This record gives sequence, C-alpha cells and structure tokens, in this order.
Amino acid sequence: MGGRGNPDGTVTFTPAAPAPDPRRWRALALLCAATFIVIMDGSIVFVAVPSIQQDLGLSLNGIQWFLNSYLLAFGGLLLLGGRAADLLGRRRVFMVGVGLVTLSSLLCGLAWSPEVLIAARAAQGISAAIMTPTALSLLLATFAEGPERNRALGIWSASGGLGGIAGGLLGGPLTQGLGWQWIFFVIVPVGAAMFLLTPVLLRESRDRDRTRTYDVAGAVTITAALVLIVYAIVSVPAGGWGASGTVVPLLIGVLLLGLFVVIETRSASPLVPLRLFRSRHLVGGNLVMFAVGMCTQGALGFAITQYAQVVLGYSALAFGLMLTLGAALSIVGSLIAGHVATRFGVQPAAILGLLLMGGGCLALTQISVQGSYVRDILVGMALYGTGLGFAFVAGSIAALNVRDEESGVAAGINNVAFQVGGALGIAILATVAVSSADGPDPASALTDGLRASFTVGVVIAVLGLISALLFLGQRRSDAPVNTGGGDGADRVDAVRVAVPLRD
Repeated sequence: MGGRGNPDGTVTFTPAAPAPDPRRWRALALLCAATFIVIMDGSIVFVAVPSIQQDLGLSLNGIQWFLNSYLLAFGGLLLLGGRAADLLGRRRVFMVGVGLVTLSSLLCGLAWSPEVLIAARAAQGISAAIMTPTALSLLLATFAEGPERNRALGIWSASGGLGGIAGGLLGGPLTQGLGWQWIFFVIVPVGAAMFLLTPVLLRESRDRDRTRTYDVAGAVTITAALVLIVYAIVSVPAGGWGASGTVVPLLIGVLLLGLFVVIETRSASPLVPLRLFRSRHLVGGNLVMFAVGMCTQGALGFAITQYAQVVLGYSALAFGLMLTLGAALSIVGSLIAGHVATRFGVQPAAILGLLLMGGGCLALTQISVQGSYVRDILVGMALYGTGLGFAFVAGSIAALNVRDEESGVAAGINNVAFQVGGALGIAILATVAVSSADGPDPASALTDGLRASFTVGVVIAVLGLISALLFLGQRRSDAPVNTGGGDGADRVDAVRVAVPLRD
C-alpha cells in the first residue's frame, strides 16, 4: 500500500490490488461447466418430449407443465438466488445449486409418474436459478476488472454455446439409443464431479459489509411477481393475450412488481438495491440482454424450429445438427467479443452483435415453402449466431459493472432480463406467426406467418441497438467500464486516511 501527502495535511493511500488467484483458470473451467449443463439441460429435453409423453402417458397439459415448470422456477428465483449468494457465501450457495441439479436430474431419470417428473423438473429450474447467477458472480470475484475478466466472460459465454450444441447433438441419440431417461442421467456424474471440485478450486466470497439480515418481504414479492409474469407470458401461445389465464396473472405480477419497488425503497437491507439502476451501463446492458433473449428464443427457439421441422420436414436429429452451426459461430463471436470490448469498448461490440442479429433475421424473412437448409437457413443462422456471441458478451460486461459485493444480485438481474425476454419473445413471435398465417395451404400459410415473425425479430434487434446507442456510450462523468487494460489496481478508489504529516 503506497501513500502520498496532500496539501490539506492528510495522506492518500491506494491499496494494492490483491494477488490474482493462481487457480483462477481452473476455477473458470468449473464455472463454465455450470453454465454448460444449465444451457444443455434447458435445450436437450425438447427432442425427448414425444418419448416422454408416450412412456409416462403425459397429456398435452402435462407436457406444457413439464416444460414450463422449469421456466417458472428458473425465471422466478434468479434474483433470490443471486442475492443469497452475496449474503450467505457464493461458493456455499453454488454447492447447494450443484448438489440440487445432480439430485433432481437423477430423480427426473427415475421418474415413475408425470407428477414426479414435473416436480423434479421444477427442482432442476430451482438449481439453475441458484447456479447461473452464483457462477457468474464467482467469476467476477475471481477475475479482476479489465482484459482478463473480459476474456473470462467471453469463455464463459462460449461455454453456454457449447451447451446448446451438446443439447442438439446428444438429445436425439440418447433418446433413440438409450431412452429418454439418459438425457437426465448424463448430468449426474458431471454434477457430482463439480460438487467435489468446488471447495478445491473456488474461494469463498460474500458481501462482508452487510449483516445477514434478509429482505423477506422483498424476496417473497419479487419471486411471486416474476413467477406470475413468466407464467402469463408462457400461457400466451395456448390461450392468447386476451385470455383470463394470461391477463389476470400478468396484472397481479405487475402490481406485485410495483409493490416490490416500494418495499425496496424502505428496506434497511434490500434484496435489490435500487441505486444499481442509476448506472447507465447496467440499465443498457440489461436492455441489450432483454432484446437478445427475445430475439434468440423467439426467432431461433420458435420460428426456425417451426420452419425446419414443420414446413421443410427435417427430423429432430437433423435439425439438431443444423443448429450446431449457429451455436458454433456464437462461440466464435463470444471469444472475439471479449477482445473487441477490451480494445474498443462494450458499445461497439454490442452494436456489431445486434447488427448481425438483425441481419440474420432479415435474411430469414426470405424463407420459402420449397426451400432448403442451405438456400434459406444457412446465411441467416450464420449471421445471427455470430452476432449473438458479440451481443451476449457485451451486454454481460456492461450489466455486471458493479461492486464485487453486489455481483450476485447484478448477475441475477442480468439473467432475469435474458430469461423473461426469451419467454416474451416466444409469446410475441408465436402470436405473430399464428395471426399472419392465412391461406388454404397450411405450409404456405405457416411460412407467411414465420416470415412476419422474423420481421419482428429485426425490429427487436433494432430496439436493442437503440438501447446500446443510448446507454452504453462513455461520458466523461461515467466510471470506467470493464474495457480497459491493466489488472484493475488503477480502478481501486483511493482511501483517504486523516493522518497528519510529520515535519
């Protein structure tokens, strides 16, 4: 720690940055494994749905609950999971999440009834809500602000792309070769290994400046609000925007969200410190992530699936192989984005990513009934996948530019933006596709509707681009974002200690 004299008779001390953790890159591999299995677990189930339905006798309503129970638990508990990590210890909470995903995956594979499967799938969603923000906050605690952290965030995002590839590649062969149970069993040994390695590779960290007082009212209110909002959104494709099953939970969720804001302004230890939203970069980064979630889940998760499998007639296995191109290019984009953000800033990286995503959706507006993968999907998916990697990393870097002790709640907000955006994207694009599908030939009508959906995807990307332009630019009064060089020591605030200088 160095010091220098000041004219007013005090000494300014600038603490030296802590030594980098020598295990940090091995720790990153462990954290990447967490996001890998969360993304894979979220995508691998879709190809197995027909087999599960036949084996366990699930009704259509049961299938909907099987898929949505995961989304409800995941989206509803993200903020609570992130804040719990800040208060209770990030490594400890991470181990709880890893243990729960291991046990719930085992129970999913052993499920003997629809009720058990749905409950176990909800438990997997809870584990994802714990692991995802906690892993991200552990990454921020492990890597100092600057190029190393940006590089780590790029690798972490790329591991999610690998999870998407694995879900597409493994879902079909596992289901057809060993049975649907193995899409869950495959997670068990990975989770067990992660649980054993966590105390070896990860340091414990928490918000030591805050007493362990819990904002119970805030936690209950925001969890109920998010669950109701997500439930309302995922109900849209089945019931429509005007159905009571959509409108009533959506209104109650919005009211609870307003109540949550009131509670947080009065709480001595708020679950989500509202002052975080004074940061333009945090707001802008989360708006970008919201747009990325809407576009990705709506355009790639819904519209391309419908076009490739329903209109063109590709099998689930063939379509899973097609998705690997977009996922692979998203990995490339993620790895390059960290360097671009370090060299030029998060705004150029976000702008480039959203332009590519919008260009990909624009290319997909040209799909035809008699089309093919190479002629109608390849270019759009290549552009979109590359842009997704750039935008995701840029949005994450901007949204996570907070104090380390608040990294858990910031990671929770970041993931909520993506997940709720994704659910809303599916609801909107599905509604547009159905309302725009018109004509005597079902395939032609669906293609017309999907073209309209991809057009909406272009609009969403443009709105995300506007958010990046408005919020992610650097002003002179702004604190530096995670884009500069150095090991972060030059960004540690000087500590002024009132010690009189001796003659």
